[in-house]
Amino acid sequence: MTDIHRADAPRVQPPSAAHDLDELSTVQLVERLTDQVTGLVRTEMTHALTEVKDKRTRFGIGAGVSGAGVLLLLYGFGALVATAILGLATALDPWLAALIVAAVLIAVGSVVAAVGGRRAKNALPPVPERTADSVRADVDSVKEGLR
Repeated sequence: MTDIHRADAPRVQPPSAAHDLDELSTVQLVERLTDQVTGLVRTEMTHALTEVKDKRTRFGIGAGVSGAGVLLLLYGFGALVATAILGLATALDPWLAALIVAAVLIAVGSVVAAVGGRRAKNALPPVPERTADSVRADVDSVKEGLR
């Protein structure tokens, strides 16, 4: 969405309409400029809000996935505790099975927590970067038009 010519952006007059602008008074030109700038600001604010909401949603999903990974890690550590207890209580078979389950839970929990943490990190900071780039491009276009 870094393209400054979005469907919902205010329309700028094509070069062929330049002769029509020569016939407008200064007051009419200022009114048109005010309308176009107002529309552009409203559009950019809408895009900024949408982008922030999108990042907030991605952060929430990443945090939820990380929480699930942490929960699996806790279960894994619980299984390790159970393994130690079973290892002390019996000779070999039950604690070996518990150790295998604990290792699998810890491995899966670690992967899930890492994936969720990466997703949450990618969503930060919740700044509308694409919209800011678009606003900069709009300002550059206006500056270029004033020259």
